[in-house]
Amino acid sequence: MNEVEIGGQLVPEQSFEAIANISSNKTLLVQKLTSKPTKPEITKGLKTIDEVFQHFKPKTEIEFETAEGAPKKEELSFTNLGDFGKQGLISQSSFLQDLQSQKDTYQNIFKQLKNNRILKSALNNPEAKEAYLKALKAMIDEIDGASS
Repeated sequence: MNEVEIGGQLVPEQSFEAIANISSNKTLLVQKLTSKPTKPEITKGLKTIDEVFQHFKPKTEIEFETAEGAPKKEELSFTNLGDFGKQGLISQSSFLQDLQSQKDTYQNIFKQLKNNRILKSALNNPEAKEAYLKALKAMIDEIDGASS
């Protein structure tokens, strides 16, 4: 029991939890992490986040939409906090891997076009630009014809 003397104040003990508030420049996304609802249960002995993931084995089915508008379902599972990050999600999903590959390809093409001085000067000339676009269209048609 706390002893208080005359003129003293009783200061309650403060608990210092390891949970910090989310700063105002962050966004918190919340989603159900299991497809099957579970009843609340008292679980003892779990001391780390990894143990919690191992015990509950959260996973969920996500529906993506392809460029053509068709749905594509995939199941994502979470075994640690890293699985919630960009690379963690991409590593589990063939759909997201394909999108990442496309993004990388487009960025590579953009960098090459941006640094190509001959192409820049050709695109500034209207006749050369038209000829370049016709050549690209012919290549696209040839590729489309070969894949049919």
